[in-house]
Amino acid sequence: MRKIINCSCLKKCSSFAPSVLRIVVGLTFLMHGWQKITQIGTAQFGGYLASLGVPLSGFFGYVVTYVEFLGGTALILGLFTHLSAKLLSINMLVALFLVHIKKGFFVSTGGFELVLLLLAASVSIMMSGP
Repeated sequence: MRKIINCSCLKKCSSFAPSVLRIVVGLTFLMHGWQKITQIGTAQFGGYLASLGVPLSGFFGYVVTYVEFLGGTALILGLFTHLSAKLLSINMLVALFLVHIKKGFFVSTGGFELVLLLLAASVSIMMSGP
């Protein structure tokens, strides 16, 4: 029982934990940005932001899309990690309060479950570095 609780992977692999988090979070943001670029369209996403009352919605449609796409790419590669994670954290804060918080917790109802997780992971990466 003691070997199960105190397995050797804690000693051998713990230094890889931040990289695993950074790569998976980066991939998630990259894919959400890619979806906006290829399936939704940045102009249509800007229209969605306009329906929420966001000023300069066309501009922010591009900003959000490319923060997710390029920020996710940067996290995967371990480049500009602090800045990328900071911008992605801001992105998730806005999404949390503008869209998701009023829809409850669960992602199945459009709630903030995933957004909160991505926010926490981005803040963690921002604070711990690559």
